[in-house]
Amino acid sequence: MAEGTELADRIAERRAGVGDPRGLVGELRRALVLVPLDGGGLWTASFGGVRWVCGFTDKGALARFAETRDDSGRVWEFAVVRGARLLDEVVPAMGEPAGVAINVADPEGAMLFPPVVGIVSDMVAVDAGEPDGGRG
Repeated sequence: MAEGTELADRIAERRAGVGDPRGLVGELRRALVLVPLDGGGLWTASFGGVRWVCGFTDKGALARFAETRDDSGRVWEFAVVRGARLLDEVVPAMGEPAGVAINVADPEGAMLFPPVVGIVSDMVAVDAGEPDGGRG
């Protein structure tokens, strides 16, 4: 598997205030991300009323996450999942507001993809019933 350098690069651009937000979502959709497994399922965390699927662009980002959890000695099993599958299949199947969090242990490289129109399916987007998808 190629490391997620393109996705990491697009995240860095957006965090620097440049780059195309739609291009970033497109890059996530194309990217293969590492998602830790927890009890047989994908690792998730709740924050701000949203269930976040935690994904990582490479093994280094996953290792930094393990260090923040004081689980660096643990052998972390993970699935390699295309971002489009997370957004189109996993998020809708969660049955609650859900999004994707990439590289959550990297303060300068993390990015959240919340459950809003333009990122997830309209049927599970929390702002789908609002004018302009909540952007207006």
